[in-house]
Amino acid sequence: MSNLVRLIIGFVLVAAAVALFVFGHWGWGIPTILLSIFVFVTYFYNENMLIAQWHLRKDKMDKAEVALARITNYEKQLNKMQYGYYNLLLGLLESRKAPMKSEKYFKAALSLGLHMDHNIALAKLSLAGIAMGKRNKREAQMYLAEAKKADKNKLLADQIKQMKDQLGMLDRQQQVRYSHR
Repeated sequence: MSNLVRLIIGFVLVAAAVALFVFGHWGWGIPTILLSIFVFVTYFYNENMLIAQWHLRKDKMDKAEVALARITNYEKQLNKMQYGYYNLLLGLLESRKAPMKSEKYFKAALSLGLHMDHNIALAKLSLAGIAMGKRNKREAQMYLAEAKKADKNKLLADQIKQMKDQLGMLDRQQQVRYSHR
């Protein structure tokens, strides 16, 4: 359902609730107000995005993918603030199947805008992992430094430390490879 339709339904429900209150039907007016609040909340937070996030937290990737597949045209169905998060979720799903193909989603998420620092850190940490997979040490170090700076609450500190350790092992592997020649 497009956001314009959600707004229209929300305002119609508010008008109906006001009419019910005016005519003295408080018993029906209160649930109508609650329903209109629910419709307005889904304007800002798409229900399919919320369901996909729930399934990602429970590690049910197939169900999260189905929930995101229900969003057919994200520019019409989502608020502009959610474009980046939509691409972040697509990147997280794609990184489980084909990590190198998920790079475009993470870069799109960062360019479209993520508002929470830990989500920015997550996207940059994922990009650092992709850069390590491509054996691009400089880019991986850059993304790790940016992820560490963005992770102000230290939610991803352990993952960043592990990635730095793996980056150090990458150097040792290259040294061993070149010493045998």
